[in-house]
Amino acid sequence: MDENKILVKSIIEGIQEKKGKNIRVADLTGIEDTICKYIVICEGNSPSQVSAIYNSIRQTVIDNMRVKPIAVDGLQNYFWVAMDYVDVIVHVFLPDMREFYDIDHLWEDAEMTDVPNID
Repeated sequence: MDENKILVKSIIEGIQEKKGKNIRVADLTGIEDTICKYIVICEGNSPSQVSAIYNSIRQTVIDNMRVKPIAVDGLQNYFWVAMDYVDVIVHVFLPDMREFYDIDHLWEDAEMTDVPNID
């Protein structure tokens, strides 16, 4: 399995560990001139859950792959946290912020995979 797919799998594991919902993976590998190869989008119900999901993703990826994000934004209020792992970008949203920015539809030509929620 390629390293980016392993990274995406680790990110999903971190999200699910803290009950993140509505996980969607955009596979951009078939599209030329993109900023990354994969985008992972999910949501938490409160700023504290978004924070917990962020921390869980970060720690799970460190534990599994010994990799840290090169940049993180959104830690001031935890409404929307973006994590940059070079070839994989992660967005953790509050539901209303996700709906407002609607980045799920920016990459409509990408192959999209919805990951079932774990309850």
